[in-house]
Amino acid sequence: QVQLVESGGGSVQAGGSLRLSCADSEYINSRKIMGWFRQAPGKGREGVAAIVIRGGQTYYADSVKGRFTISQDNAKNTVYLQMNSLKSEDTAMYYCAADGGVWRPWPALDFRRYGAWGQGTQVTVSS
Repeated sequence: QVQLVESGGGSVQAGGSLRLSCADSEYINSRKIMGWFRQAPGKGREGVAAIVIRGGQTYYADSVKGRFTISQDNAKNTVYLQMNSLKSEDTAMYYCAADGGVWRPWPALDFRRYGAWGQGTQVTVSS
């Protein structure tokens, strides 16, 4: 069974940085795409960033462009989300997602594209 484990969340002041990690129980080279999503209390799940594993193409939500960077380390089967210049509105539970080996015809930042999810890691940014 696919297992994605997030880590790296925490509390930080506005303007600070955090790096989230998503450790995959399977070889990430077997994936087509992996992504990061977030959900704040009372809001829907928002696509933040995604990466095409074999091609390296990346996608970002407009709200994080220029501040967040998604990357992969195939040797560690891990995907990262480097978050800089954090703002209070970035406060949310952050989830890692993978395509789960099944192609779904949705855009990269649409949660319906993904079939496997981690448990989430909380990010809190104080102003």
